[in-house]
Amino acid sequence: MLNLEEYFPFPLDDFQLEAIRAINSGNSVVLTAPTGSGKTLIGEFAIYRGLSHDSRVFYTTPLKALSNQKFRDFANQYGENKVGLLTGDISINREAPILVMTTEIFRNMLYGEFDEFDDPLENLESVILDECHYMNDPQRGTVLGRNYNPLPY
Repeated sequence: MLNLEEYFPFPLDDFQLEAIRAINSGNSVVLTAPTGSGKTLIGEFAIYRGLSHDSRVFYTTPLKALSNQKFRDFANQYGENKVGLLTGDISINREAPILVMTTEIFRNMLYGEFDEFDDPLENLESVILDECHYMNDPQRGTVLGRNYNPLPY
């Protein structure tokens, strides 16, 4: 179990604690809150959790500029060797445990066919969809759900 005080040396809000409990229970979390309220902390927790399990975490954004910025931020925070970037024209350290990408790249991964040894989703613990309110706006980002038909399990 991760020691929250080690990563977040300040009191967490109730909604943050509830989201962390849900993630630790294996549930998905959809979090909406005002700007500056602490949503990013939940994504950071998912990254810490993935790293502690030697798993991968995908951090997606609908805009290439935002993906580039998050890549720089995470490289400074976690170290360049732990962070990769995939956009339409850039591929850096694609095997990294933290892989930042545009939502379009992630969507293509979901629809792609891969050899069992090349599956980019292998050992994936979490997917963080940042700025997901743009994902239904074709002018701002990729529409993830359009024509989406999930496969039956």
